[in-house]
Amino acid sequence: MQPADLTKIRTLSSPTVHPDGRSVVFDVARPDVGDNRYRTSLWRLRLTAEGAADGQPVRLTRGTRDAGPVHSPDGTRVAFLRAGEDGPPQLHVLPAGGGDARRLTDRRLGVGAFAWSPDGTSIAYAARVPEEGRYGTDETVKPDQEAPRLIEHSAYLSDGLGYLLDRPSKIFVLDLGGLPADDAEEADAVPESRQLTSGPGDDGSPVWLDGDRVGFIASRDRRGAWRPDTLVRDLCSVDLRGKGFRRHTDGTGSVGSVSVVGGTVVYGASDLGRSGQDFVARNPVLLRLDAPGTPLTDAETDHLSCPPATDAHGALVAAFEDRGDTVVRDVESGKVLLDGHVSVTGLSVGGGVVAAVAGTRTSYSELFVGKAGERLEQLTGFARHLTGTAAPIAPEELGTTANDGYPVHGWLFRPAAKARRKAGHPVVLMIHGGPYTQYSGNLFDEAQVLAGAGYAVVMGNPRGGSGYGAEHGRAVKEAIGTVDVADLTALLDHALTLPGLDGTRVGVQGGSYGGLMTTWLVGHTDRFTAAISERAVNAWDSFAGTSDIGWFFGEEYVGAFGHEQSPLTWADNITTPTMVIHSERDFRCPLEQGQRLFARLRRNRVPTRLLVFPGEGHELSRAGQPRHRVQRFEHILQWWGEHLR
Repeated sequence: MQPADLTKIRTLSSPTVHPDGRSVVFDVARPDVGDNRYRTSLWRLRLTAEGAADGQPVRLTRGTRDAGPVHSPDGTRVAFLRAGEDGPPQLHVLPAGGGDARRLTDRRLGVGAFAWSPDGTSIAYAARVPEEGRYGTDETVKPDQEAPRLIEHSAYLSDGLGYLLDRPSKIFVLDLGGLPADDAEEADAVPESRQLTSGPGDDGSPVWLDGDRVGFIASRDRRGAWRPDTLVRDLCSVDLRGKGFRRHTDGTGSVGSVSVVGGTVVYGASDLGRSGQDFVARNPVLLRLDAPGTPLTDAETDHLSCPPATDAHGALVAAFEDRGDTVVRDVESGKVLLDGHVSVTGLSVGGGVVAAVAGTRTSYSELFVGKAGERLEQLTGFARHLTGTAAPIAPEELGTTANDGYPVHGWLFRPAAKARRKAGHPVVLMIHGGPYTQYSGNLFDEAQVLAGAGYAVVMGNPRGGSGYGAEHGRAVKEAIGTVDVADLTALLDHALTLPGLDGTRVGVQGGSYGGLMTTWLVGHTDRFTAAISERAVNAWDSFAGTSDIGWFFGEEYVGAFGHEQSPLTWADNITTPTMVIHSERDFRCPLEQGQRLFARLRRNRVPTRLLVFPGEGHELSRAGQPRHRVQRFEHILQWWGEHLR
């Protein structure tokens, strides 16, 4: 794969099954490097009575920024989000059979999550409400002329968004029963919405608990007052007048998803321990609101890869990370519907049909469908675009043990056979972020581009990651730079015993926590020929005062050992040429983290470069501007070409 091959990737998301199981609607996105944007539209796949594909998927909308479709309860309409060329996403609805979409909202900052009412006559949605005089509410006031922000709380920023407190998310309801006829004079007017919640703090993820109450997730006490600077999130609700506030959960955990399963409310919640912020490797468990003490899933082994899916008839399906892959299960029966080499990112259930979006060894994203209780089968072929240099390179699975006997699991991506050399390929050890996430042997553009350029890529899931149980994930709590280093070192050492790899030319690369580990490794060993540390945490002291999660994240991961477990503490030991990559608007691991490392390396005359991307946040490598993603790959390949070739 070459950097320019990013345009061949198709990413599916947000599947929604028709209530009678006759079709699935989903969105498909592709990077457009020429126009420097993502083009996203809705597609539909018709199904037979047996849940098989009835023909090929067809494009349902001609918009280029359409996403997040959801069928109405009666299946006659599809609601979705559509954004203009430069504007934020707004709620739209179109006939399920196709046709022109009707715009339903005109929120200044756009619309987020939304949900149909049980009878299909209303839609509840979340939207940010800007403070007067900010974010264009006064056209005479430019952004740099706005009044100063007086900040009194720790949680005031969010990566990918910016300031939070002056534009809280609130819940609205839109009644569709009174929409004018298509031939009426006011047919094109945007209907009025009714705001249900108000005040400071975010209210999000709306869900209809019944026909008269709208639920949402928020940090509020039992009286409805906002609780700032807490990780606790509860299921709350109000009636359709915005009155009668209720908090349905106990104010101790973090609720992340809410579904209504056959009239029963099911929610996912993570235990936060005595401190109320012990989030490290805390898997959310699924619970029934009417029986909160009886979990439906296991907190140790079941790590949700995406929100679970439900339907009106009581089906509950969830996807769980498992050793780099994903397993889809029917929660009630425990029956496995999909497993093997898949990475599931979206689920839907309707009319006795289950649909999943997943990546595989040969495709970045496909649709899998099957009857409820039966195995899901792949029904799409968007991998057909992966031709020429973009053809997938298959991994070799690796297994070894660390020096303390702990099992270590990972993968090796070798360059294509025609590129093999007698001297062996240079090697790059790639380290994932998180740390509580997982790498997979499935298609991943980072590994494919490096392998396509002639490098053998070693990647795995050391202790601290997900998919191997919560104990595996909590092993690095107040212990960064210990067992995770042991696992990574063991995996690399094992890979270098295999034929065709050149152990004299080895680089290390990672982003976020992977960037931290990269800086840590080159500060503690000189075995690497060169390194790339990207969007890293390098110093926990300044991270605590600049990151959007700095007020709690470091306390839980490093505690009182922030100095010892900061890579910058050991940076004067670095002699390895190290490239530093960062983004200007990274509020998760702020730019100063990279600048401080770069300055120290420059002072010590270590070969280094600082690559800074304007306008990008922490998600540059995954969701940044397409042109920047290509340019990033080009710089990475240039650096490795100079030091490993």
